[in-house]
Amino acid sequence: MAKIANISVGGQNPVRIMGILNTSPESFYKKSINTSRTKIKNAVIQMENDGADFIDVGGMSTAPYLSTMVSEKIESKRVLDAIKIIQNTTNLPISVDTCRSNVAKIALENDVEIINDISGLKYDKKKYLLCKFDVNNYPCKIAGSIEDSLINDEIVSSRERRKIDRFITLGLIAANEAIKDSGFILEDESSFRSGVMVGSGIGGLDTIYKNSSILDNQGIRKISPFFIPSSLINLLSGHISIKYN
Repeated sequence: MAKIANISVGGQNPVRIMGILNTSPESFYKKSINTSRTKIKNAVIQMENDGADFIDVGGMSTAPYLSTMVSEKIESKRVLDAIKIIQNTTNLPISVDTCRSNVAKIALENDVEIINDISGLKYDKKKYLLCKFDVNNYPCKIAGSIEDSLINDEIVSSRERRKIDRFITLGLIAANEAIKDSGFILEDESSFRSGVMVGSGIGGLDTIYKNSSILDNQGIRKISPFFIPSSLINLLSGHISIKYN
């Protein structure tokens, strides 16, 4: 048995269904194209109601007999716009259909869990990212990576993870393990005599960096309202306190 994102496949599991969301106007089958926010949202809701386990979104047609090539910038924008709409509509895992490593990178940076490349990673000469950021130019590489597909949704749901920095997600998982290992049983009386202490270096550096870039390039109105509560170091202990009363 294996897992694709958080969905178990193979073995005794049922056949899994992937819903296809096409945002490429160049595609030969015009009825499959969804480009507006309303159409994308309605298509995703319909696919989930029909039993889809994943949503696969593509921003460039790969029909070999058509001239459908678009720029990387256009493909990236189509895919990213669709990702945001899908994430606000459903908790189903998202797959991105692309053979370009830069488009895949953008998708992974926006919490996409599956890359569906019809070329088998052979189209683009650039190396695909095997972690959360590019380490090709680092002379020394020693690291441990926690795949998003291994994160238990019962501890931190995928919808909740989109509102907090990754360090808070990992901290909530660590807290869950610590409480189980300690055998600590929380009661109403003990909740007032208990506290949370967490050490996590700087905190949400990735979120700070991303929002700094957004501020420089797009302006203050594009900054997420979740920026501060998702990045401050003390918010991890706050989330743990709230979760465990």
